[in-house]
Amino acid sequence: MGAITRAAANNFTTSGVILPGAINNTTVASITSLTQVAGKTQTLIQSQTASSSSAVSFTTGIDSTYDIYKFEFINIHPATDNVQLRHAASTNGGSAYDLNPILTFLDAENHEGSDGASLGYVTGHDNSNNSQTEAKITYNVGNDSDQSTSGEMWLFGLSDTTFTKQFMSTMITSHNADYSKMSFTCGYYNTSSDIDAMQFTFSSGNIDSGKIKLYGIQGS
Repeated sequence: MGAITRAAANNFTTSGVILPGAINNTTVASITSLTQVAGKTQTLIQSQTASSSSAVSFTTGIDSTYDIYKFEFINIHPATDNVQLRHAASTNGGSAYDLNPILTFLDAENHEGSDGASLGYVTGHDNSNNSQTEAKITYNVGNDSDQSTSGEMWLFGLSDTTFTKQFMSTMITSHNADYSKMSFTCGYYNTSSDIDAMQFTFSSGNIDSGKIKLYGIQGS
């Protein structure tokens, strides 16, 4: 055993880095398969590309198959300047998006000129009652040719009929006044009914361009 240990140790530097000589055709190229490690598997369900779209709606693919769903937002560009990206949920396949989201909203931003940095809770963009049917993901999205917003949103237990439907999101936004903005939200749709459709809109104008992907997460 001592000889084996010494031989293995010779493949590493004193700081623990693998030496180039430890990797060769015998140790790497001859590998034909790897044992799958238990964990969460992410499956792409649907991808939509906006093109002067008033809304991007996902009315299929959200069901009891997965406990966790994730949306990815890639360079979502608004037709109108200084707008909010919002989401809404439905329990009837998208016939109505009328559920009430309770939302907390945190924000960090820094100006391109290295001034005006801030971090804090944004009361003006949260939802603290059951009077609203949309929740903001980010705001102040600029519509200059090089401005957009990107990030992801996670939703949990959408087919469960006992608990409210929790979600969280992280977005990076090109602010209309040339700030880099990071928005963090979390909350829940105040319903125990199963959610089977989601819709994304800007607070004014169309979604000029961008891609939104829906994934299901297994192993949850």
